[in-house]
This record gives sequence, C-alpha cells and structure tokens, in this order.
Amino acid sequence: MLKYETIYQSLFQKIQSGNFPAGAKLPSIRDLSQQYICSKSTILTALKRLEEQHIIYSIPKSGYYVVEHQVFEVPTFTKCIDFATSSPTWHAFPYKDFQHCINKAIDTYQEELFRYGTRNGLPSLITEAQKLLESYQVFTKSEQIFITSGVQQALTLLSMMPFPNNGSTILVEQPSYHLYMDMLKTYGMRAIGIQRTAQGIDLKQLEKIFSEEEIKFFYTIPRFHNPLGTSYSKKDREAILQLAYKYNVFIIEDDYLADFEYSTKNDPIFAEDIKAQVIYLKSFSKIMFPGLRIGLAVLPPTILNTFQKFRMTTDIDSSMISQAALYLYIKSGMFEHNKLKVSSIYHKRAKVLHQSLQNHLANYESSSEIVMHGHILLPKQVNMKSFIHNLHEQHVYLDSVESNYLANFYKERILKLNVSNVETHRVEEGVKKIASALKRRENYFF
Repeated sequence: MLKYETIYQSLFQKIQSGNFPAGAKLPSIRDLSQQYICSKSTILTALKRLEEQHIIYSIPKSGYYVVEHQVFEVPTFTKCIDFATSSPTWHAFPYKDFQHCINKAIDTYQEELFRYGTRNGLPSLITEAQKLLESYQVFTKSEQIFITSGVQQALTLLSMMPFPNNGSTILVEQPSYHLYMDMLKTYGMRAIGIQRTAQGIDLKQLEKIFSEEEIKFFYTIPRFHNPLGTSYSKKDREAILQLAYKYNVFIIEDDYLADFEYSTKNDPIFAEDIKAQVIYLKSFSKIMFPGLRIGLAVLPPTILNTFQKFRMTTDIDSSMISQAALYLYIKSGMFEHNKLKVSSIYHKRAKVLHQSLQNHLANYESSSEIVMHGHILLPKQVNMKSFIHNLHEQHVYLDSVESNYLANFYKERILKLNVSNVETHRVEEGVKKIASALKRRENYFF
C-alpha cells in the first residue's frame, strides 16, 4: 500500500471513530507530515482524497475540517401532513458546517463589516458565484452579477426601475410566485397576466400581448414552475425567446429550483440568449434556507447602471456576513456536498408524489414533472373552502391558490401540493386522503 493510502486510511478511521468529530479542525499539514514521517505533498494527496469523498473540506488560509455527515435528522413525529408549506425542512441543513463558515467570515472579513458595501456584492462571492452559475449553463461576466437580498429584492427593483425599451407593463404567468403577485398588487404596478397550465402557455396569445401592449418584461419560471411544478419544453423556451427579440421585450427568468434539475438537456432560457435580453435570477432559499437572504441576479449590460442606482437607494448591500459565509461555504465544496444530499432526499419525495398522483388522482390534470411540488386541477364544482377545511380536520394541510393570481385574473381551482416538509413515507397517505375527500358530496357546490 502506498504511503498516502495508509495516511488516508488512518485519518478516515479517526474521523469515523469520532476522534475528529464534525466541524473539528485537522492538524496542520506540517504537523501531519511530522506525525506520519513523510513529505507535505504525500499529506496533501491523502487530504485531497478525503476531500473528494466529502469527508473533509478546506477553508482558504485556515485548514481542513471534518464535514457534518448527519445532514437529515429524523424529526419528531407529527400527526399533520403539511402540503402547504414550501420552505425547506428546517432540520435538513448542516448547521455546524455553516456556523463555522460564519465564524470564519467574521474573523476574515473584519474590515469589510465596517464598510457600507460594494457596487455588486462581495467580490470573492461574485467570483465563486460566476463558477457556480456556469454549472447551471449560465455563462456571464462577473460585472453582470449582482448579489441581492434574496430574489424578492431583485424583483422589486426590476419592477420599479425604467427599462431601455420604455415599456410600462409587466407581464406575468397566471398563476405565479405569490410574493411577487403580492408586491405587484401592493404597489399598484401595471401588470397583466397570461394563463399557464400543465401544457404551458398559448404562444399565439403571448405574441398578441407582446404586439399590442407596451411590455417592459415578461416574468416567467420556465422550469419547476411555482405553483404548478411544470417546465417549458425546449421548443417553447426557444419560441418565447424569439418573440421577446421580435417585440423588444425583456425576460426575467426566475430559476429558483436550478439546484434540483436532473436533466442535462433542460437548460435555462438564458443559455440561448444571444441578444442580452434575459435577466437570470437564482435563489438559495430552497437548497439552503430562506433566512440567508442571498440571491443572484445576472443582468444585461444595458440595465446595469440603472439597477445599481436603484439598489443603492433601497439597500446599500446585502448582509456582508451572509455573503462572506456563503463564499466560504461554496469555496470549500460544502455547498455542492449539501446540494447532492438535499436534492437526493427531495427527489425521492418527488417520485413518491408523482406516483401517488398517478395511482390515486389519475383522472385529474396534473404535472408530469418529478419535482417537490405539483398540482391537480379540480372541477369548478369543488367548494375549495369546505374541501381545505375538511382535510385540515384530518391533519392534512393545504393552501389556497388565491394569492398566486393577480386580482383581476380568473382563478382556476388548483390544488397545490408541496412535499418539502412531508416525510417520504407519508406522501401517499396524504394523497389518499385528498382522493377520499374529493368523493364527499359536502365538498361540492350543488
């Protein structure tokens, strides 16, 4: 056995036995080389192998640390089956690893904490974000990347600021992201909708709107739509982009579930944009946690200065501590490690949801995507208030789709189903109860 393999086995056994617990710092390379009587390069080879297996991670100018292996703890049993909550499972995140990044960020970026921020965000995070975006097939220059206080801030600024096409109306899919719909309604912004179903949108209707209205931008969630759970086909994505070029309409692409995409063929619209008319938004809320309040916005050169001006007047910069901690988290490889574990768990739940809908609600229109949230389209005769209340009494929690629409748009009877907070073994149980409730006369209008 080669020397580095012996060292690898020794360190691996010490980690497995708890001599180096989660979050513990390994001895320095110099100390390890003296302990094992070998060169520093041999130690580095052994450490690299441990790092490749996500057993340890490195922090620049700090050292090597043990990864927290138990990502998903078994939660306390609860009677409820919560299909309404869309936030990620709170116990699913390796807090010790990220806490270490926060502590290291405070030590490393002491001077930056006393500044009022930067033009685009923390430069080191932007560098790592640029590499991360490339893994989503989003290739851009670093100066076009802005760090925002979540995607919500980016949407608010883009909605408020003027665009070079002088458009005055925002076009949104219906239904769509409920917090953005709330923002448009709260500020009284001029917005109109276009219906989106499990089959997509009517492209002829989209062209009609583009040609007749002064559309500033079209806000869309091309893959894993919120709340439908559907994705556009490659053909539809290309058609939407060509119509945007033809009528000089910008596209805001909200790719909030990019980390859960399994198909290598399902690229974002941004990947095909050759005329710089697509604005790409990336969230960390689902793959990490909403309280991080970090989002990425990739902007066309034509709106960079305007966006930066509006951003500086509303929020000088996103939290520097959060930005620095996220930089260290991505740089160390912990983000990728966590992403693989989290997406694997959610993918299992998504497959059970998909199969359960096929088994028990096959007569209702639903999404064919395997993703952590989906929907079924209910008959107009269903009394949604009574239906949701009836299931609530059975400890199955559902949410109304009302908030996902603009006030003046026809609202379909859509039942949203999210399994972010439903344990895998309880997904089918919940779907069965929904199917049973749809057979009860008291849940219908007559």
